[in-house]
Amino acid sequence: MSGDIDPAKTVGGQAVIEGVMMRAPGSWSVAVRQPDDSIVARRDDLSRLADRNRAARIPFVRGILVLWESLSLGFRALSWSAEKATGEEEKPLTSSQIGWTMVFAVLFFAGIFILLPALGAGFLSNESGLVFSTLEGLFRLGLFVGYIWLIGRSEEIGRVFEYHGAEHMSIHAFEAGEPLSIDSVRRYPPEHPRCGTSFLLIVVLGSIIIFSFFGRPGFAFLVVSRVLGIPVIAGMAYELLRWSGTRTTGLLSRALSAPGIWLQKLTTRVPDDTQIEVAICSLVVALDDEMVEDVLQRGGVPEKALTVRATVLSGPSPDEP
Repeated sequence: MSGDIDPAKTVGGQAVIEGVMMRAPGSWSVAVRQPDDSIVARRDDLSRLADRNRAARIPFVRGILVLWESLSLGFRALSWSAEKATGEEEKPLTSSQIGWTMVFAVLFFAGIFILLPALGAGFLSNESGLVFSTLEGLFRLGLFVGYIWLIGRSEEIGRVFEYHGAEHMSIHAFEAGEPLSIDSVRRYPPEHPRCGTSFLLIVVLGSIIIFSFFGRPGFAFLVVSRVLGIPVIAGMAYELLRWSGTRTTGLLSRALSAPGIWLQKLTTRVPDDTQIEVAICSLVVALDDEMVEDVLQRGGVPEKALTVRATVLSGPSPDEP
């Protein structure tokens, strides 16, 4: 890709169970390959958060709101994909269940990757603030990278990582103005600078830098500062990721993106053609008519993707999970 990307026209996504979720400017979709090898998809209209919430236009604040909405959409997509990928009728998650799951996910991240390294460093270090900060940073980074490496050893998670790569490659081709054919998409790398993995890594690295200025605090202040610092660091991380992810040239943007790209070597894998096809289906379903017309003019869109889109648009709206 060359040149900057308009943030208002960017596309995001997430790998799910045997499929991909895509978030376009006016809607989001999920496409999943079922046990019989067919592809099923759903599409829900959803305008940009900034168009629905004025607070989402405020720098640093918008990052927290976008993260919360992304978690909500992610859990809804996972719930739907689990049902379709297994071919079993499962009761979808309610809004309350999704909310509690999101709270648990945030608390899990805070407890394991923010508080635990600080407590461990406090137990092992002496009174030196420098030793404490160094150990805390090493523990936090080691836990984060080690956790990602460990879950990647699972065959099921490995397939999710392949769909993760397919998601990124499809977005690369779309934003570069290239055809959304399988061969065209395959030319792009499975890593992407706007990935959620990069966001989490920036949060982890940002916490190491910011918390180092506090020295070695007492237990109460240590816990409060780490917990309250998360939304502040998340807001900063979002702004950095948003800026660097929409600039494909420039030394600074490449430098900011580099750590996340390196880490994605663990969270993405090169997909096969069938997985790329699912990602293209999800993207084509999510796009509005004007964007699809532009994609069609480029040529190469798999017939399966057009068939799935036509089926979704002509069918009844899916039940809310």
